[in-house]
Amino acid sequence: MPIFSVPLTHALTLLTLVSITSVFSADEQKKKKESIYQLSTATRDGIGKFYMGREISQVMGHLGASWLERPKREQEERTDLLIKSMQIKPADRIADIGAGSGYFSFRMSDLVPDGKVFAVDISPQMLGIIRARIKEKKVSNVVPIQSTITRTMLEPSSIDKALIVDAYHEFSHPREMANSIFKALKKDGLLILIEYRKEDKKVPIKPLHKMTEKQAIKEIEVVGFKWEKTLSVLPQQHFMIFKKK
Repeated sequence: MPIFSVPLTHALTLLTLVSITSVFSADEQKKKKESIYQLSTATRDGIGKFYMGREISQVMGHLGASWLERPKREQEERTDLLIKSMQIKPADRIADIGAGSGYFSFRMSDLVPDGKVFAVDISPQMLGIIRARIKEKKVSNVVPIQSTITRTMLEPSSIDKALIVDAYHEFSHPREMANSIFKALKKDGLLILIEYRKEDKKVPIKPLHKMTEKQAIKEIEVVGFKWEKTLSVLPQQHFMIFKKK
């Protein structure tokens, strides 16, 4: 009884065609992914990479940790109102995306005695600061997580809320990261996006480190989130709430 239902030469030809099709398919996927972003000459504070008409800004990095922890930050940005407006529940599992030095992670940890805060950052140096503070403060519900430029490294459907404070505009792969956050959230989970208001010229922040509400909604909704509302509780920043539908 023949092994193949078609002649061997025909079978080999079919296998070759399948392999070629797979290569073309991979190439098409790569081109499609690359077309999401455009490259051009970088401006002073940008990286020369554009997403949906917005140039992605340079990353502040771990050398800016002292600025994140500055004593006047609560007064200038009303970070106390930010956390209060999140309506955190004791059992919430919250991801602090782009956690930096852990400024918000540790403030939220006191509010989730039955939950966890995942301090997600791409910088090993920033995570080192967070680990040192965990040991110093003897905190057990803050979990440092090393992300990549495209993935949060959080488990699917594992968090109730995700918080991004003044970091999204620096993501080199915003579409992929937004997708990764979407997958990590439970059904009806919330993404809270905080960005300095670009519409307000009086906000003393470099232009590429600010975002308009319109631009932010356009970028976040494209991956499947639904914009719920924007709160006007902060003196300098948008407080935008998105829901996973």
